Amino acid sequence: MTGGGYLQLDPEWVDEVLLAGAADDVCLYLGEPVSRAELRRLVAGRRQVLAGAGLRRGGSVALCLPPSLAFIANLLASWQLGAQASLLDHRLTQYEVDAALQRLLPQVVVTAGSSGSAPLRGFADISEQVSTYPGRPAATPHAVIQLSSGSTGPSKIIARDAASLVAEVRRYTQIDGVPRGGERIVSLASMVHVLGLVGGLLYSLHAQLTLTIPARMTADGILSTVGSGSQPTTLLGVPFHIELLASVLNPPKLPLLTGMTTGGELVRADVYTGFVDRYGVRLGNMYGMTEVGVIATDLFGVNRPAVLPAPGLTVREEDGELHISLPASPYLGETDPDRWSDGWLHTKDAGRVDPETGLVRIFGRRDSQVSVGGLKVDLTEVEHTLAALPEVAEAVVVHEAAIEAYLVLTPGAEVSAVEREITTRLAGYKRPRRLHVVDKLPRTATGKLVRDRTVLRAGPTPVERKHRP
Repeated sequence: MTGGGYLQLDPEWVDEVLLAGAADDVCLYLGEPVSRAELRRLVAGRRQVLAGAGLRRGGSVALCLPPSLAFIANLLASWQLGAQASLLDHRLTQYEVDAALQRLLPQVVVTAGSSGSAPLRGFADISEQVSTYPGRPAATPHAVIQLSSGSTGPSKIIARDAASLVAEVRRYTQIDGVPRGGERIVSLASMVHVLGLVGGLLYSLHAQLTLTIPARMTADGILSTVGSGSQPTTLLGVPFHIELLASVLNPPKLPLLTGMTTGGELVRADVYTGFVDRYGVRLGNMYGMTEVGVIATDLFGVNRPAVLPAPGLTVREEDGELHISLPASPYLGETDPDRWSDGWLHTKDAGRVDPETGLVRIFGRRDSQVSVGGLKVDLTEVEHTLAALPEVAEAVVVHEAAIEAYLVLTPGAEVSAVEREITTRLAGYKRPRRLHVVDKLPRTATGKLVRDRTVLRAGPTPVERKHRP
């Protein structure tokens, strides 16, 4: 890793920042209430198991668990031991998990030995399986490792130390409109990703809120969870969840619902209006990145479509791209200077900073990363995975309303074989919804593949095959 601006905190930060508070306070609700005393007991038990597997201070562990009390306990226990935890999305295929483990080389791996998980479940009741892996101790003092958009191909390995996580948690406490102690967050965001991890789990524990996860991630399940509480409630999710809730024509009255905060791209105007009209509460927007967490917010919708930088962060505009002040590179390994250089994180987001108000406008991605149902997908990763298949000679992947792939097949190959292979190599949300088989792909004068949808569609009429995840 380049740069040296990060500081590692002693493992005691977990107790001091996250687990402090009255023993009988309910801090989590995953089907049943979990008090702070119970959470401390669970974390202590998992710490013993992980230590028994050889995990030590400076060691490395990978967690591949669905949303669950087990995920929370194992993560906090790993940090209490002073280990570095890599978070792998449980929706990844085994192929993707294996590829990620080969890149990360953890010493211990925690997976779901048995699971009560099912589609649309908000959390799972699982039995963990702890195993050793021929990995190595942590090469850096970071607390958490996350893959920005997947586990293979060009996906970035992002590292954050405890000081960075604590700084973000405390940044939340200074933002007007975030819930305060004694209130409740109903989180719909994955705890593997930064919004659900820091904005949901870590902030709730620190601010002594009750973090609740619905049993079912359906509109009825979410609304039932909100209605069953006795505390002022804020929903936390992504635009997909806004659209889901805005589609409910006659929602129940929810007097304790104070508002909703969404991360990711700006919610469409019609969806925004539909949600606010139906529920009569504020809908706030939060802009952030895995590399740094929350960057800017507009939690009351007063600056829409702009957002205001969070306290302590500096955002600048450089040649139409947004840059964030960051003392050291958040990437493991050699850092691409187009990603971070001279104390500035290059977001790859097109945007503008108002020189008078400091308000930030985000106009969209400048690279290949897109959002699908609130989950980040790197189109280059999908393209590389397709192009590596023996049935595919060339591939171009694009995105508009959905991910689509234009393919040149090898002689004698069938598109059905491609469909079978990608179900084992790509998680469902990454798979192209349409496969277009063409005789050749357009190229520039210098031989580079053209990725402009207009040019691709203007070529010879492709054979289209719809693919279901």
